[in-house]
Amino acid sequence: MDNYNDDLYPLALLMDELKHDDVSNRVEAMQKLDNIAIALGPERTLKELLPFLNDVAQDDEEEVFAVLASKLGDFVPLVGGHENCEPLIQILTILASMEEPIVRDKAIDSLYKISLELTLDELTGIFLTLIRSLSQGNWFSKKVASCGLYKAVILKVNSSARRDLLNLYLKLVTDDYPMVRRAAANNLPHLINLLTEFTEEKPNDVNKINNEDWEIISKMFQHLINDDQDSVKFLSIDVLIAILEFFQKINEYSFNSDFLTSALKLIKDESWRVRYTAADRFTKIAKNFTNEESDLFQLIDPFISLMKDNEGEVRKAIAKQLPSFCELLTKYQSTRATILSKIIPVVNELSQDSQDNVRASLASTITGLSPILEKQSTIDKLLPIFLVMLKDEFPDVRLNIISNLSVVDETIGINLLSTNLLPAITELAQDYKWRVRLAIIEYIPKLAKQLGESFFNDELLSLCMSWLWDPVFAIRDAAVNNLKDLTIIFGSDWANNEIITRLLNNGDKIDEDDKIDYSNFIIRITCLFAITKLIPVVDYQIIVKKVLPFINSLITDAVPNIRFNVAKSYLILVETFVRNKSKLPIKDEELKKLINLEILANLEKLSNDTDVDVRFYASKSIQGIQDLLN
Repeated sequence: MDNYNDDLYPLALLMDELKHDDVSNRVEAMQKLDNIAIALGPERTLKELLPFLNDVAQDDEEEVFAVLASKLGDFVPLVGGHENCEPLIQILTILASMEEPIVRDKAIDSLYKISLELTLDELTGIFLTLIRSLSQGNWFSKKVASCGLYKAVILKVNSSARRDLLNLYLKLVTDDYPMVRRAAANNLPHLINLLTEFTEEKPNDVNKINNEDWEIISKMFQHLINDDQDSVKFLSIDVLIAILEFFQKINEYSFNSDFLTSALKLIKDESWRVRYTAADRFTKIAKNFTNEESDLFQLIDPFISLMKDNEGEVRKAIAKQLPSFCELLTKYQSTRATILSKIIPVVNELSQDSQDNVRASLASTITGLSPILEKQSTIDKLLPIFLVMLKDEFPDVRLNIISNLSVVDETIGINLLSTNLLPAITELAQDYKWRVRLAIIEYIPKLAKQLGESFFNDELLSLCMSWLWDPVFAIRDAAVNNLKDLTIIFGSDWANNEIITRLLNNGDKIDEDDKIDYSNFIIRITCLFAITKLIPVVDYQIIVKKVLPFINSLITDAVPNIRFNVAKSYLILVETFVRNKSKLPIKDEELKKLINLEILANLEKLSNDTDVDVRFYASKSIQGIQDLLN
């Protein structure tokens, strides 16, 4: 009797928790569903747990339903395999028919996951019946749910059954409810992509896609592009792309003129949402029309009209497509010529657009035109636009141009840009938004490679050093990392002459006014962070003669934060020595002597410090060093 009660306990506990008044408790109980099923075993899960869950699925909150729907997708092994999954499908069908999108979507995902486990007979028996039932349901939510399930069976059935399914799907595309049409349009590209893959993999299969299938799909597409709801019509653009890609892969271009007409209709649609989607996918559409010069040529004016669109969001989206579309135009001489004659003048207008986000979008892509145009055309036509945008009042515009200048450098060289580049960088480096300053710091190493050491020292080095004293820690931290990256580019001697001497106040050329005031705690700890960061990338002699004495001088600092960071720095020193042991100009005995007499001796002092954190990090570094030496 006790064993029987023990066996009932998991289910009784779940039932009890699912009666709790607080929905968060019920959600937490549902999260443990798989563990309860494991405890019960497949037989009792089928006979006891699933009937109980079937009742729960009809009387609770959507948060509980969402967890239940998600969990049941992994239940096939817990009910003894795919042959026992029909009760799971029944529960998920209830959940998939609900109006709450989050519950419905998770139930559809779980049903699809289960379909992958089923045999062909089970799939065509159980699933096909389910899809037909939902598709012809008396409420919109059932029809919406069915749209997400066609992908499970579309390739598994014979050509006759597939045609019936496509005709059923056509009814969903033309349904009275916009929500159903939207769901059908949303799922249609994936179905077409599956048919495309099937055709590629099995071109001679007895159930291959035929003209009757495409006739039905064509009807769906025509209904979608003529839909009176914008929220449905804009989805037809992805359907068009999927259809175009299918015919592109089978090298069938006889329908291109019809598809081009449809594409132009969508691009010029009255609804800005449709035009926005067309702009956002413009290159994906256009690349399917490159087979004929005349077809590609017909897309140039619509592209320009989108660049001049009344809606800022449309102009922003088409600006992102600029380099990729222009790359397609280079295929033919006639279309290539229009880049300079038609598109660049509109790009110039777009660079002075009234909306900040449009100019910022253009700035992120315009540099990509440099490799497409010849060097002289870039200098004559694009360079003036770059220089105007480098002076833009909106920081993101200047930042996006600077962040992508390496592409321009490869085409025309950095010298033509440098005179205008530096004022923009200086201004951005002092921008009131710290994230803008941060982005500039992260770009500096890339710029340093382009400018060269001499130019960098004269124009940007002081700026890089000034970031070390920024009031925002994230900027100071990035500045420290920046100095390490610059040392990797320019070398150890450069770091010694230009950075370390400045940080340690021991250069002959440093004026009294330029010397660092170590009385400030933030300045001392920032110098320590910077010097420590340089340890792995500077030579041994610099470490011994300059870095180590500086670190040693801070072991008696009044601030515990500095003392425990000194302890951390000692460990980094020894890690660097051990890692580069074969390259060091001293013997092992001398290195051990240096570590024992200078580094470990100072760490021993710190391990007896009055501050608990200093003692902790000192002991940790001592242990780390001993592990490295043994």
